Amino acid sequence: MADTETRFAPQPRAKRGVIGPFGGRQLLAALAIVVVGAIVLVAVTTPLARVGAGPSTAPLPTAYVIGAKPAEGLQPGQQAPELAVTRGDGSRFQLSDLDGRPVRLADLRGKLVWLNFWASWCPPCQAETPVLRAMDEAYRDRGLAIVGISVQETTVDDVRAYAQRYGLGYDVAFDVSADVFHRYKVYALPTQFFVGPDGLIREVVNGPLDAAAARLRIESWLPARSTSASP
Repeated sequence: MADTETRFAPQPRAKRGVIGPFGGRQLLAALAIVVVGAIVLVAVTTPLARVGAGPSTAPLPTAYVIGAKPAEGLQPGQQAPELAVTRGDGSRFQLSDLDGRPVRLADLRGKLVWLNFWASWCPPCQAETPVLRAMDEAYRDRGLAIVGISVQETTVDDVRAYAQRYGLGYDVAFDVSADVFHRYKVYALPTQFFVGPDGLIREVVNGPLDAAAARLRIESWLPARSTSASP
């Protein structure tokens, strides 16, 4: 009888996990490891600061380099070279506008002159064109004279078509053989030379300017707008 009771006594059931062989504590531990790993991954891959946040931080196009940088270029404080060159063969080149009229710095003395070396095929020059047009319209009557010196173009008609397409009201000249380009030791487009009323170079900028940067320079160099009190 005792043997029969022993034989048929209920046997203890095998302990089952929540999912298969895994218990609740094991699953919670595994989940914790996954969560911690995800947090660490986000912390490692997230930049310390936002880069380029907002339109005001968008970078300007850089200058288009078309030659080797000269060992010594023109510097602020130097006299700006006249826009004419005597070539090695004795011939003389005088920069002229698209209608054939000579463009001379001597004729612009007393004004703030902005010499802009550019080309119609140059992307950063194209991006800067609206800035030049706006600054010309805003400051021409206050003594700003912009001269756009186009280089490395096929024909003068290409330059004229560009100026007409974008309604450029300032002087545009075609440096046919890059004589003035080389005299000014330009190696990138666009390149800006700001020349004071005294004929001395105020600043050289290799690359395009946005409206804010251009306006800051012009306002600092032009005479303050006169405000006469009414009688």
